Amino acid sequence: MRAKLPDQEGFVERDGVTLYYEIYGAGPETIVFLPPWSIVHSRVYKAQLPYFSERFRCIAFDGRGNGKSGRPEDVAAYSLDNYVADALAVMDATDAGKAIVVGLSFAGLLACILAAHHADRVKAVILAGTSASIGPSYPYAGPDHFHAKHKRFEGWDKYNRAYWLSNYPDFAEYFVRNIFSEKHSTKQIEDGVDWAGDTTGPVLAKTVEARTILPAFDVSEAMYRKIRCPVLMIHGEEDRIQPYARAQLVADVIGAELVTIPGGGHNPMGRFPAKCNALIADFLDRKLGVGAAKTRATRTGKSKRVLYLSSPIGLGHGRRDIAITRELRKLHPDLQVDWLAQDPVTRLLEANGEHVHPLSARLASESRHIELESGEHDLHAFQAIRRMDEVLIANFMIFQDAVDQDGYDLVIADEAWDIDHYWHEHPELKKAALAWFTDFVGFLPMPSGGEHEAFLSADYNAEMIEHIERHPGVRDRAIFVGEPQDIIPRSFGRDLPAMRDWVPRHFDFAGYIIGEHPRNFGDREELRRLLGYRPDERVCIVTVGGSGVGTHLIRRILQSYPMARISRPELRMIVVAGPRIDLESFNAPAGVELRAFVPNLDRHLAACDLALVQGGLTTCMELTAAGTPFIYFPLKNHFEQNFHVAHRLDRYGAGRRMEFATSTPDMIADAMVAVLQASVRFRSVETDGAVRAAGMLADLI
Repeated sequence: MRAKLPDQEGFVERDGVTLYYEIYGAGPETIVFLPPWSIVHSRVYKAQLPYFSERFRCIAFDGRGNGKSGRPEDVAAYSLDNYVADALAVMDATDAGKAIVVGLSFAGLLACILAAHHADRVKAVILAGTSASIGPSYPYAGPDHFHAKHKRFEGWDKYNRAYWLSNYPDFAEYFVRNIFSEKHSTKQIEDGVDWAGDTTGPVLAKTVEARTILPAFDVSEAMYRKIRCPVLMIHGEEDRIQPYARAQLVADVIGAELVTIPGGGHNPMGRFPAKCNALIADFLDRKLGVGAAKTRATRTGKSKRVLYLSSPIGLGHGRRDIAITRELRKLHPDLQVDWLAQDPVTRLLEANGEHVHPLSARLASESRHIELESGEHDLHAFQAIRRMDEVLIANFMIFQDAVDQDGYDLVIADEAWDIDHYWHEHPELKKAALAWFTDFVGFLPMPSGGEHEAFLSADYNAEMIEHIERHPGVRDRAIFVGEPQDIIPRSFGRDLPAMRDWVPRHFDFAGYIIGEHPRNFGDREELRRLLGYRPDERVCIVTVGGSGVGTHLIRRILQSYPMARISRPELRMIVVAGPRIDLESFNAPAGVELRAFVPNLDRHLAACDLALVQGGLTTCMELTAAGTPFIYFPLKNHFEQNFHVAHRLDRYGAGRRMEFATSTPDMIADAMVAVLQASVRFRSVETDGAVRAAGMLADLI
């Protein structure tokens, strides 16, 4: 899912070539994101457009030769003159006026040409991994090598016209891997290869052949000396495409600010977006006084302020986080808590009288992303998280704005992966104490993903381990929601430590945390009476969480209900579909009640006789704590539900597991009847988890 869709899109035609553009936002100042070399298109700026369009009017367009723009046949159509003219044509068509221009790689050269020869159109320039017409270059990029059919430079024998015409996909992957030469860049490489697939070898060859056409304007060192507007340069120290020495020369000639990314490759805006976005925002604020001012809130009295982030994937995180907050307020009665949260968690928070931060309205929907990634009771959770990178960086930047502006003493992040990742990647961005909560540690590959997924999950785990061991002070407190025995006895991956060895060295254990323990609900028969359950009926609750993934499971259970009722005519079924599922999409049989949202669902789960649920940890543990018999259906390919949650439920001796793919309606009906008839005895669930967690947080504020 894209973090933000364009507010406007269109085409410009110039000399018979169509140029596709997109406009985001409506700020008073305009930023134009110029297209890099045609091996990629404007999606290369996906980590910048959602954030900057909150405060600027942002324009991006596909360069000729890729994306939705035209692919002319003539080599001369790809000359430098034409790329510059394209940029001006798009700026004219979109009323860009005098704009800030951003240029990655080849687009950096375009940005400098505009700033030097069309100074009336450029307010400031941002260059990342810039190409240039001066300074040293790598020998593989020379025209002689490009037309050679033999290997002249080790490792770069694929950079030649003949190879592109015969095996372009292999070259594209090789080149993109050299763009992202940093460790742990698998997702950026996948994106780059995908975008490279939107053009062809013959088209790309024409763009290089056209470089021999001399432009109609000066591109010598004298051109760079003409640039008078503010210029920020961001360049990787280990850039394999454009040498760092070239960036140093350009910066010296222009008098630009040059920020070096230690060990960085060619595309810092894609590989290190949080750092680059922060650098660009700060630069524009200092040099032009544009963008949102980062003013810290005025503090009154001695009250402490907390920003709480609760994962929106389901409602379980929200319930346990509210419980922790209530206990924390007992220790700090004057505590002020703001919640940066998304639907459906915001509904739960508001129902409990909590204050939702106004910037929450700007967050991209992680729940919606999960829904789009899901199939028929199938959610490849690891890959869904990987593909959520655009949403996560957009939401991280909004979080960073909140922390910069409002002066919090503590950030509590309940599985807010973006905050933990980017603050570890760039500890200088950290502006408050950080407490990290999670109920599992470590991605695990699903067997269906084979060796490749085993490699990817291990790579993500390795990066997390490196982050924490390199910067142990980023997390002021890391709290595992559970006990050491709940850690699955698996390895983080090949040549990585065992989870049960590593996790206890880096986490404190709070025990399991329940929103409110069923022991506090009082007498079960009285609870049933208060909820409207009759003594002579058996109540079955069906609930699938708040993300909207459970539609297929609900439909199959609805088919099973009439069969189960033959054996148990007293069976009453209540389906809680969650606020993101349309109740009108179901054809419920007689005797079934459909509800979208139940704020006191935990009480219904404690009072019912049977529950049918997905494999989410929170709901299963609430049922375990209540001693309620339940059947759970882990989502196919969901590593957490199939491994981490299943391991924990086995330890508690709780729940009957069924596989959705092989469970027909009659099998589910038979299982319902069998579980209703059986006696259950689960291991006791801790009652003091929230109290223990609050105690661990108290000294941080």
